[in-house]
Amino acid sequence: MASTEEDFPRGGKTKQTTESKAEPVRRHTELDNLFETHTAEESKKRKGQKGDALKKAKRQRTSKEEALKLNTTTSVDILQLKSLKVGTLLLGCVKEVADLEVTINLPSGLLGYLNISNISDSYTKLLSDHLDSASSEEIFSLASLFSPGMLVRCVVARLDTAKGGSVSIQLSINPKEVNKGLSTGSLKAGLILSGCVESIEDHGYLVDLGIKGTKAFLPKQAAKDKTNSPKDLKVGQYVTSLLEEVKNDERVVRLSISPTAVAQAVADTAHGWTLTNLLPGLLVKAQIKKVTLHGLILEFLSSFTGLVDFMHLEPEQASTFNEGDNVKACVLYVEPSTRLVGLSLRSHLLQPGGDVDLVTTERIGEVAHGCKMTALHHLSGAMLELPDQTVVFVHRNHMKEPMEAFNLNRVMAKPEHTCRIMDFSPMEQVHLVSLRQSIIDAPFFRRYHDIQPGQIVQGTVMSLQNHGMMVKVTDYIRGLVPRTHLSDIILKNPEKQYAVGMIIKCRVLSVDPQAKKLTLTRKRALIDSSLPPFLTYEDARRGHVSHGFIVCVKDFGCIVCFYGKVKGLVPPNELSTEPVIVPENVFYVGQVVKAKVLNCDVEKEKLLLSFKAVAGGDTERPPKPKFEFEVGKKVEVKVVSKFLTGLEVSILPEETPALLPMMHLSDHVTNCLLLWEGLQEGDIISNILCLSKKKQTITLTKKPTLKSFLEEGGVVAKEFSDITVGLQLIGWVNNIMPYGVFVEFPYGLVGLAPKAAMSDKFVGDTAAHFQLGHTVVAKVTNLDEEKHRFLVSLKVSEVPSLERDGQARLIRGLQERKAVMEMMASRGDSDLVKQLSAVTIGQRMKMSVDEVREDGSVTFKSDELSAATVLATKDHAPGKLATGQECMPVILHVDLVTSEVYVSLLAKLTGKRKAVEAGSTHTATVHHADRDFAVISLGDTAQLTVIQTTNHLNETFRFDAEKLTAGKTLAITVTKSSCEELEGFPLVSWELAPPIRKRLISNSKRSKGMYRYGDMVKGKVKTVKPTCVLVTLEDGSTGCVHVSEIQEVVCVGTFPTSFLKIGSEVTARVIGGREGNSHRFLPFSHPNFTYSMPELSLLPRNLKEDADVKPVKTKEKLKRYRVGDDVICFVSKYFPNRKCLEVTTGPSVTGTVEQLAMTSDLKGAKHPEKLFKLGQAVSAKVVTVSSSKPSRLSLSLNGVHKLEKGHVIMGLVQKIDPVLGLLVKLPFSAMGTVAMEDLADKYKPKPLERYSKDQLVRCCIVGEAKSNWQLSLRSSRTNPEKASVVQDPEIVSLEDLSEGQIVRGYVRTVNAQGVFVSLSRSIQGRAQFQKATKYFVASHQDYAKKVPQATLLTTKILSIDKESGLVDLSLLQEDTGKPDVLPESLGLHLRLTGEAKEKRDATKKRKRTESESKQGTAENVSMKKKTKGKGEDSDSGVEVYFREEEEENKLEPAEVEKPVPVQPARLQVTGGFSWDAALSALKPASAALGGEDSSDGEDGEGNTKPQKKSHHEQEVEKREAEKALTKLETELMDPGLRPQTAASFERLLLGSPDSSLLWLQFMAFHLQATQIEQARAVAERALKTISFREEQEKLNVWVALLNLENLYGTEESLQKVFERAVQYCEPMPVYQQLADIYAKCQKTKEAEGLYKTMVKRFRQEKAVWLSYGTFLLQQGQSDAASALLQRAIKSLPNKDNVDLIAKFAQLEFRYGDVERGKAMLDRILTSYPKRTDLWSVFIDLMVKHGSQKEVRAVFDRVIHLSVAVKRIKFFFKRYLEYEKKSGTPESIQAVKDKALEYVESKGTEAAR
Repeated sequence: MASTEEDFPRGGKTKQTTESKAEPVRRHTELDNLFETHTAEESKKRKGQKGDALKKAKRQRTSKEEALKLNTTTSVDILQLKSLKVGTLLLGCVKEVADLEVTINLPSGLLGYLNISNISDSYTKLLSDHLDSASSEEIFSLASLFSPGMLVRCVVARLDTAKGGSVSIQLSINPKEVNKGLSTGSLKAGLILSGCVESIEDHGYLVDLGIKGTKAFLPKQAAKDKTNSPKDLKVGQYVTSLLEEVKNDERVVRLSISPTAVAQAVADTAHGWTLTNLLPGLLVKAQIKKVTLHGLILEFLSSFTGLVDFMHLEPEQASTFNEGDNVKACVLYVEPSTRLVGLSLRSHLLQPGGDVDLVTTERIGEVAHGCKMTALHHLSGAMLELPDQTVVFVHRNHMKEPMEAFNLNRVMAKPEHTCRIMDFSPMEQVHLVSLRQSIIDAPFFRRYHDIQPGQIVQGTVMSLQNHGMMVKVTDYIRGLVPRTHLSDIILKNPEKQYAVGMIIKCRVLSVDPQAKKLTLTRKRALIDSSLPPFLTYEDARRGHVSHGFIVCVKDFGCIVCFYGKVKGLVPPNELSTEPVIVPENVFYVGQVVKAKVLNCDVEKEKLLLSFKAVAGGDTERPPKPKFEFEVGKKVEVKVVSKFLTGLEVSILPEETPALLPMMHLSDHVTNCLLLWEGLQEGDIISNILCLSKKKQTITLTKKPTLKSFLEEGGVVAKEFSDITVGLQLIGWVNNIMPYGVFVEFPYGLVGLAPKAAMSDKFVGDTAAHFQLGHTVVAKVTNLDEEKHRFLVSLKVSEVPSLERDGQARLIRGLQERKAVMEMMASRGDSDLVKQLSAVTIGQRMKMSVDEVREDGSVTFKSDELSAATVLATKDHAPGKLATGQECMPVILHVDLVTSEVYVSLLAKLTGKRKAVEAGSTHTATVHHADRDFAVISLGDTAQLTVIQTTNHLNETFRFDAEKLTAGKTLAITVTKSSCEELEGFPLVSWELAPPIRKRLISNSKRSKGMYRYGDMVKGKVKTVKPTCVLVTLEDGSTGCVHVSEIQEVVCVGTFPTSFLKIGSEVTARVIGGREGNSHRFLPFSHPNFTYSMPELSLLPRNLKEDADVKPVKTKEKLKRYRVGDDVICFVSKYFPNRKCLEVTTGPSVTGTVEQLAMTSDLKGAKHPEKLFKLGQAVSAKVVTVSSSKPSRLSLSLNGVHKLEKGHVIMGLVQKIDPVLGLLVKLPFSAMGTVAMEDLADKYKPKPLERYSKDQLVRCCIVGEAKSNWQLSLRSSRTNPEKASVVQDPEIVSLEDLSEGQIVRGYVRTVNAQGVFVSLSRSIQGRAQFQKATKYFVASHQDYAKKVPQATLLTTKILSIDKESGLVDLSLLQEDTGKPDVLPESLGLHLRLTGEAKEKRDATKKRKRTESESKQGTAENVSMKKKTKGKGEDSDSGVEVYFREEEEENKLEPAEVEKPVPVQPARLQVTGGFSWDAALSALKPASAALGGEDSSDGEDGEGNTKPQKKSHHEQEVEKREAEKALTKLETELMDPGLRPQTAASFERLLLGSPDSSLLWLQFMAFHLQATQIEQARAVAERALKTISFREEQEKLNVWVALLNLENLYGTEESLQKVFERAVQYCEPMPVYQQLADIYAKCQKTKEAEGLYKTMVKRFRQEKAVWLSYGTFLLQQGQSDAASALLQRAIKSLPNKDNVDLIAKFAQLEFRYGDVERGKAMLDRILTSYPKRTDLWSVFIDLMVKHGSQKEVRAVFDRVIHLSVAVKRIKFFFKRYLEYEKKSGTPESIQAVKDKALEYVESKGTEAAR
């Protein structure tokens, strides 16, 4: 090999081949191959050797003799990376398949990479077409074309060298490259060639062999896999095929890919193989030419030489080869320049199949100690033996460190070695190891398995991308730091903090070894956290605290993620110690938080966390005694609450909450409902068993069968290992699916009963056989040990039940019924229950006939059953009975739910009873039957007894002929003549007697759909709707069953129609007809009445053969209802606009329920459509009965049919009165008022703010006043059961008040008598002004301004006059303890009290006496003062005191002439500075001048008048001045107020220089004054001032300037501005704006010229073409617009053509020819029918511009498109909306029928 390397060197400068274009995705560019070297000395030496070798090779090529040495060799070596060149052909094995790349193992442990673009020309073309057209056609991924272990022939396409010097081998399997050496003439039958599927034809596949001029065809019958079955190939799939036949001068060849044929084919000399066209993967027969220590040299195909290295010899046969032996070999590689051929003798490459087994890579990264070297090959490497006898290979380069020289002696000297397994080579089936110490010591080498979440790792930044930062941890491991984890805060510019090549420390968040994904974090809080990390859910123990980060913030709380997949929820109440209303405002995604574990369910992987517990410390309460749960444990429980499907209970004495489902109350379904009805909150139930515990919910059971099974020690499987085939278990139905039912057993085990194993009968609908919770006996039939699943059988034939078990169930069921009656009677709830509980079956009771009904049934009256309905059906009331006739009927059945007692007058039952003996047989007749029990009579013995309707727990489904109905005969055997548990009734066993045929169809039926009243018909359920069921009858016609005609006894809240399943068979009686159009119920008027659809009844009482069903008119039916009656009705429709509910009680009786009468629950009243579902049974009370058209009932669902005091009802706020409170609309057209004192238990300052018109409120009626009710919204009234704190108690009368009591109230009014405070809706109190405030107030109006109506005040009661009803109050601080109602800031005078007040009164009297002796003028003055003093007599304060001082001074002679000095004293006292001085600047100038003139012209005495203004005048002046000041401030502060002066504009522009709006307003200001030049100057200033970054703002100014020049300038000035604008702005918007200006100004010629320039300059812009087209159509130039469209199509890219044509079509609709627009859109949609967006546009345009016929035609086209179901649903909705708006009932129904037809055709896909 050494000589070969010297003479014919392989390799060369790899850098010459590395420069190439980047591929789409290449993640491996820095991944080195295992055995390349980076030693500098070696590379230099190699470089010199290669140069000399190249020179020698050139000289030798001139000699033909020397050229023959090309395929000769004397030494054997493995395939080295340096030996690879572009064009080397190799046999490879697929290792991994990614989205865009395939990793391929090559010989000698080398790795190559196959890019998606190097597969075949046809596949590459398919990819490019897919990307260009963006079509939805399926493109097969690489994973569907390649599979790991697949052998492929490939060629080295490129050798890429990365920055670090590592070489990446880029491969190609393109047949053009692989089969490059073959030509048309070299094709012969028997050749084995590789190719790729080019296309799929009808009868086979065209395969691309890469040979020009030759077509290869692979028939479908020849495309077979390993199992010899047909194989479906895909375009681009790689195939290795056998040429079976060559036709037409090698132009056509026929192929086969049968594995056996391909594997048996051996290359032969007759095939014409040469060293030029030899291919890897060929099997050849060879002869050993030479045996060496390092391998074999073979001769094959007569004269070719090949090498077999030591790794491609079978280990067992390596020493047995001799020269001259013949062997079978496989070509591994062919080197193109030296023609060196590598061969393999390994069996896995010689065996048929074409695939190699890949060994799992679990050992990769493992470090092995004590390895022994078994063989050394100095040119290649060495073979080692691991301690477990595994033989591995170490390459020569990995026997030393990278920069060291290779020292063979050092390696040989070591007796044992330590190595690390690096990879597995499937071509050699050997592990590859390394002896490098640096690799052995690496913490994690290649495996992602070695990295654990929570570890701190160090890496190098590789790149920064939008989604995060790529980090290189090792040469083989990459990690991603998501953008939110780059720092503790969200970085806007991460490139400022991180640079490529930077070494950083990270913490591992999660790792996925299979997907090779590693997620890291750079958050300092997580990296430096000292808290224990939560790596698994086991680590998150209760009470532990750790750091995590928020990944989601929602209304329901925050989701916090830790390490790996551990995450938990922090509910809203645990977010903070303070209440958090909107979590999004407090927390953000990516935030690092410290959380405490409240609860952790490891099995369910559910984690409950708290932030509050960390912040506020541990606030856990002392633990309650814990309930020890154990399956089968007997407990006693207390009922806490009832809900629709069960009971919420607490286990005593621990009071542990638990759940007792309704279906677990009994084995009998009907008893479950009875027990649920009978149990009340607070009841104690004993003998309950613990059943299961999921999460924190404990489920209990009271099922007797299950209890006895657990208590009696039956075979109970506690875990999966206890289950064996054949084991019988007691369980209950847990879930019902279309393919079977899941049965749950104690201890949480669940088995599946498939549809075929559910019953001995054929099961069509699984839901028709069992109900959820049904008790069943199951037999295990099949076990899946691996997945821990098992199948069970519920067939009665496979799980037989003992007769005594059935009898025990019967006894327990009847005892349960008796217990319910006794429980209800003991409560004494009503006389009715007591009467019913006293009655027993078979009892004879004296009664009188009350009424003989038209249907033949009879009702009776009895003193003992006065409150119940006693009824005998037609069958049990023989003969003619008269009203009042006395008789002794027999009790048959007592129905607790409907309060009905069924009796019989049959002679065979009322006669003398005969004794029966055990063992005797009788023919029994069924007289009454429900779901679980039936009452029968034993022959002619007049004896009654009770039986179960089924003899086996699993026997739930019976055909109509098998069901126990009234009149059915049975064969019974008496087991016990008198059974104490059955209250003395005989205990019997029974079986069905032969059925009696019935006449089903009336003889009068003449044709399809023609039925007479009362006919019995059979049919299959066709459609189940909430309010009716459509039945397909035997003659093909359709009948309708109203929801009320399905069940005799309807439970409130259920949906009767849901009990009928599609496809089930039913027997019904015709009771009426429905019109075809309106489907309104029509009673029959004569026998041969014809109609479109028969109305049917499924009620058992109507199905009896002798049932007499007579037609009843709607009016007569309505007469049966009385106001206050309780009725069961069914929800039929909710009207959102009218806010009312329509219900129906029967086929022809409808009723309405107004919103306020639907419920008394506030939440439910807001969204009644959620509370009441269509078809739901509800209990209602009759409010009114309307016999006038339309005949209907008015009903109430809140249990109230008339308003009375104490009722809690819903109301609707109609009006808000600030004085009186709320005016509320009540149910039944009543009105009510709510006083402010009745709004809440705690008064609020502004109580009416939280109420608005039409708001729903829950109120309590507390009284009646005039025509309105008095209401209260206090929670203590509306929710008395909830204990609430009443801060302000309700005051009903004066008796509730006492002197000295502190109460709160609202100000009702303020007048001269004082402040009136409302203490309740009927009581007011008064506070006189001296008791209202400590300040002096001049007028009550001033007080009213400061204390308006409805102000909340705290008062103290001074006195109560019960005779007059007057209450005196005080608001003073010393009484109430609250601050004065008037603030100190008002500067008011304090009111004088005590001695100060007496002194003032004496002084005032003395002054008044002295003033009487003064002269006239002084007298006049004093009189004025006196008058004023009288008016302000109630004012006792400081200000009056000073006024009296003024009067005193004015009376002295020296002070009369100079009264001025008094004024400053007033000012000084009242405020400290002059308000007048501050406001004087705002007075008008004229007023100021006038004041001066008038004062100058008067004498000294009169001089005081203008200075001495009255109090009123001063107040007016102040108010005027304040208004002027407010106006000035508003003008200065209002940004929306346009300035009125240039100075104002300049001031605003200083603050916002970049605002184009301000500049344009400034220009408009000048233009209003016709100052054109100033406007231009402003525009120029704006263009210079606005920042160059604000492009849009500058464009706005340019547009304004263009407008200005267009209006006021010349054409030249406009052109100059336009040229400048184009220069400074983006050209296209400027062109567009000018074109719009021309168009608006009707300058058509200029606009058209500009548009022509635009479409030349901006021909690639779609908007320009659309704008020009709009202009042409607006001008009426349709033909020009059409020509323009053709030009646009040629100019724009093809992908824009469809949208462009659609836009032009819309423009035609708007401005041009509608017909042309239709034609354009029609053509587009014909070519692109899946463009649903264009269909929507077309529909909108047609609705606006087309006729109804055209619109419907478009809708009919679109709903038949083959697009996604979701889109078709959208169009059906639009179609229906259109018909509802513009169509008729017939057309609406037609759309619904089409939708139904579509849904049925699409099946479950459309239903979803």
